[in-house]
Amino acid sequence: MRAMENKQLAQHAFQEFANGNIEVLRPLLHEDFVEHSPGNPSGRDAFIEFIARAPVAGAQLDLRRVIADDEYVVMHYLMTTPDNPEGEAVVDLWRFVDHQIVEHWDVVQPVTETVHGML
Repeated sequence: MRAMENKQLAQHAFQEFANGNIEVLRPLLHEDFVEHSPGNPSGRDAFIEFIARAPVAGAQLDLRRVIADDEYVVMHYLMTTPDNPEGEAVVDLWRFVDHQIVEHWDVVQPVTETVHGML
């Protein structure tokens, strides 16, 4: 049951974020949110401020897969920008506790012809 709830929360937030609503993250991220991507800040407010200025905030996001269990949601998507129309393949891993995200990891890979066919 928690897996489906967390998956729905993540998918809703992803769609809202992809449509430009960055504030959708505020109630979803725990105040003491931990970001594991080097160079990105931890803490809900610091992360939201950072992500609002990051390329992902203005990118086209094409969600391809969502996998969830009781604690984690994995989202795989293609991120493209006017400066990078080929895009990047992104995998986000979100850890949920009590319907809030408490941790995040990601992997980003430039898209090549080989990778594009696998998305």
